[in-house]
Amino acid sequence: EFCSSLAGIMLLEVFLVLGTVIIYFLLTKKKEETLPFKEGWWGKGQKPDTEEDTTIRPFKVETTEEELSDLFRRLDQARFTEPLENSCFHYGTNSVYLRKVVSYWKNQFNWKKQVEVLNKYPQFKTKIQGIDIHFVHVKPPRLPEGQSAKPLLMVHGWPGSFYEFYKIIPLLTDPASHGLSDEHVFEVICPSIPGYGFSEAPHKQGTIAASVFYELMLRLGFNEFYTQGGDWGWLICTNLAQIAPNHVKGLHLNLASVTNMGFTHLLSVLLGRYLPGLFGFQEEDVRRMFPFLEKGLYRILLESGYAHIQATKPDTVGCGLNDSPVGLAAYILEKFSTWTDLEFRNLEDGGLDRKFNLDDLLTNIMIYWVSGCIVSSMRFYKENLQKGLGTQKHERLTVQVPTGIASFPNEVMHTPQAWAQKKYTNIVSFHFMPRGGHFAALEEPQLLAEDILQFVGKVEKEQLWRKK
Repeated sequence: EFCSSLAGIMLLEVFLVLGTVIIYFLLTKKKEETLPFKEGWWGKGQKPDTEEDTTIRPFKVETTEEELSDLFRRLDQARFTEPLENSCFHYGTNSVYLRKVVSYWKNQFNWKKQVEVLNKYPQFKTKIQGIDIHFVHVKPPRLPEGQSAKPLLMVHGWPGSFYEFYKIIPLLTDPASHGLSDEHVFEVICPSIPGYGFSEAPHKQGTIAASVFYELMLRLGFNEFYTQGGDWGWLICTNLAQIAPNHVKGLHLNLASVTNMGFTHLLSVLLGRYLPGLFGFQEEDVRRMFPFLEKGLYRILLESGYAHIQATKPDTVGCGLNDSPVGLAAYILEKFSTWTDLEFRNLEDGGLDRKFNLDDLLTNIMIYWVSGCIVSSMRFYKENLQKGLGTQKHERLTVQVPTGIASFPNEVMHTPQAWAQKKYTNIVSFHFMPRGGHFAALEEPQLLAEDILQFVGKVEKEQLWRKK
């Protein structure tokens, strides 16, 4: 009798200890769930005592004759180096093709016409945390009866710009006119990342984009909104979902990178090809990831040199790019070639006109040139990566906001859902896209728009963001 009651007490004690441990972990985990909102000051010098001017001012892209004549002078004086025979794009931008680009730039490209294209959507600037933030804000031309527009924040990356979204904006703000369902219609906000395009560069060290954009959305009167991003837009939108999970209704990504790799990740790299089911891999994951040495490790080494430079000494290489439009074009075009399709490295023209036209590519380059932002855009790598991968709080935190992932087949690195799931604990849609690469909004606007629409449809129908 005594033994059994002692066993009962011991069992009770074990349960109590276990329960305490579980409750402790649950409570401490809860505290860790959000990322702190950074109220910084990124303007020049000391923060003034006066209140910040929060007015939203209309903005138009404008260009002067001096700027254009300076550009043409530099293009005329460009020095080219002969490429190696048959090197195509394996050594970077092929200068035989680059000469053609420069010739088009001088003789056919009409920047003034492209400025009109840029100005066809309403643009604004507003001061946030000491710096001027530029954004495009497009409302739907019409709304179906009884419907309101859903605010959608779309964030670009490097070496892109807000212009990447110009082809997808009409599909989201006026889906019915483009053969898409108008069950959900969006009001689209595309800001320029601080230090990119027409957003002022931070004057102080530190990374701030997510907090700044959160403040922007609140200032525009959006208490609940959706976010979408690829490239750095992936990180900024992810951080935003971690800062304000009660305000972000859904997070849609066309790139989902996981920087905190655990032991199971490592095992899946070694064994995933042979035991895909064990690691939750699908056939398509295996196809895209293996052999891992070639499609993972070598690819990272071959294609990440730029990131290493930009994460360590952005200002040095930036000097040359900011001084030479041809150098700038070579640097940026290489990414639009390789990140759209790795096979394009085997072509002398980098396959650039297969998915894009030169007017669009040069418009993006001109945004970097006329704003003189290449150096500050590259610093974003140092701000985010200088402490090393896996060292920052946001990398340890999960994302609980409903997440949709559009996984494009030609993205340089593939992230399987099984990996993404550890970071994004609430993936409600994960789709292997039929075609397309890194610059999805510019390259495959229809595919991306359809995926965003179905994702938002799911979140709205099941009221997923409400289920905390």
